[in-house]
Amino acid sequence: MSGNIVKVSRDTPTAPIDPASSQTVAFSHYNNLSAQLPLDPQSGQIVDGDVKAQATRCLTNIKAIVESINHTMNDVVKTTVFVRNISDVEAIDDAYAAFFNDDLPTRTVVAVEDLPLTDALVQIDALVSNGEGTPPQDSLDLVKVSRNTPTAPIDPASSQTVAFSHYNNLSAQLPLDPQSGQIVDGDVKAQATQCLTNIKAILESIGHSMDDVVKTTVFVTDISDIEAVNEVFAEVFPGYVPSRSVVNASVLPLGASVQIDTVISHGDGTPPQLPEDTKLLVIEASNTAEAPAAPYSHTVAFSHYNHISGQLPVDPATGQIVTGGIEGQVGQCLTNIKAIVESVDHVMDDVVKLNIQVKDMSDIDAVNDVCATFFEGDLPARTTVGVSAIPLGALVQIDAVVSNCEGTPPQT
Repeated sequence: MSGNIVKVSRDTPTAPIDPASSQTVAFSHYNNLSAQLPLDPQSGQIVDGDVKAQATRCLTNIKAIVESINHTMNDVVKTTVFVRNISDVEAIDDAYAAFFNDDLPTRTVVAVEDLPLTDALVQIDALVSNGEGTPPQDSLDLVKVSRNTPTAPIDPASSQTVAFSHYNNLSAQLPLDPQSGQIVDGDVKAQATQCLTNIKAILESIGHSMDDVVKTTVFVTDISDIEAVNEVFAEVFPGYVPSRSVVNASVLPLGASVQIDTVISHGDGTPPQLPEDTKLLVIEASNTAEAPAAPYSHTVAFSHYNHISGQLPVDPATGQIVTGGIEGQVGQCLTNIKAIVESVDHVMDDVVKLNIQVKDMSDIDAVNDVCATFFEGDLPARTTVGVSAIPLGALVQIDAVVSNCEGTPPQT
């Protein structure tokens, strides 16, 4: 039956509609939402007021999308908050508290160089649980499970980990000593080590291990630090290597140099799924010679999703950035994604979410034009941010979340 699971893309007029993306794309037990800007859906303009008013509008738009598909804000599993100014986080927290009460979602907060609209101070995206699944799956009263452990830093604005169905989504971890609450001493390697130590502590507190990590997103304030971060990853993941994206942050909370966000496999599922039915689900990591080689997996599948590493506009044959300006570079990123998707017997219309980083936000129209040529059906959900640097001096980087009808063994 799982081979016929349907991807469901939806829009509602009660939230801003973007012709370049779907507001929400559901597949199996998750809804992937496009990042929401502080736009009034009626006027199409940025709302008046300060960053708290803007954050309230972002969350109001998310709430409108969530309610349009018969869900509530309590079904939100994870949010990612992009800000221009990291000092605005306290005001954003004030707005945030009005939308989330019990069982807080996990959260990642990062300051970026630019957002899609000049006057926007904040942009928020969300991942939402989907207990009913998508056709022909039967509806289940699956439970969202939020947990914290004192062996890792605790943030009153988020849960450390939220499990739903076959995935755990962790809050991004900073290089904080959980005892002192302070950034650890040392260079970026020491900080990356502490981030991963915190992730390991959270995983072990819920009966998981680092081998269950499916995808990491590494935020660094200096793109040249990625080499040192790679050395740490090589020690922590000596065999199986999760998929990975590297994103340049302008500033990170508490002045950190690195922050790491993770998606975790959850073979036992959440109640009423039975551990004995699902504990043998297999993580499937895959690479193809048709995409650029990297020190991490091109794609990692688990259950009903594939997570694809951030793709640069690199020709896999030469290992060099392609020529042709932004259009050529976007085309190469998506060509690499397409090669990875096809190598695991999928098509581009199985993509449910794109995450795009651009060096120049004025290139967004060109990005939209090229993206549209890679999809025949409903467009994926999407999050776009501007960054000051991308690995190899690229103008753009794109990663993707892809539906996986067949699931991973022993699903059928």
